[in-house]
Amino acid sequence: MSPFKSLLNNTQVIAIVGLSNNPEKASFRVAEFMQRRGYTIVPVNPNEVNILGEKCYPSLEAIPHPIDMVNVFRPAKDCLEIAHSTVTINAKSLWLQLGIVSEEAQDLATHAGLDFVMDHCLKIECQSF
Repeated sequence: MSPFKSLLNNTQVIAIVGLSNNPEKASFRVAEFMQRRGYTIVPVNPNEVNILGEKCYPSLEAIPHPIDMVNVFRPAKDCLEIAHSTVTINAKSLWLQLGIVSEEAQDLATHAGLDFVMDHCLKIECQSF
């Protein structure tokens, strides 16, 4: 059983920071998969208006409703700031995608009581159960 099953079972709304409108990009494929699995996707990309039929927001703080999980497709150098925003909006968890490692973001998120995942692909883990 996936160690992430409980986390994903308690997640409904996922804000995806760095979501691209390009179907060739991993962020788009992951978001599309999660949306098909019944999760509500909230794109966070200041350069887009809509992605996958959902309104885009320029930042996490601009989202007017609660978020369960923040999923990150941004370079590691951006993750500490994203972790701060994740805490500010009272999200329950922060998930850094495969290949993204930020010890600073991990420290901040775990000290704030968030569930934290780093260097794992949301789609791959969700497919395992």
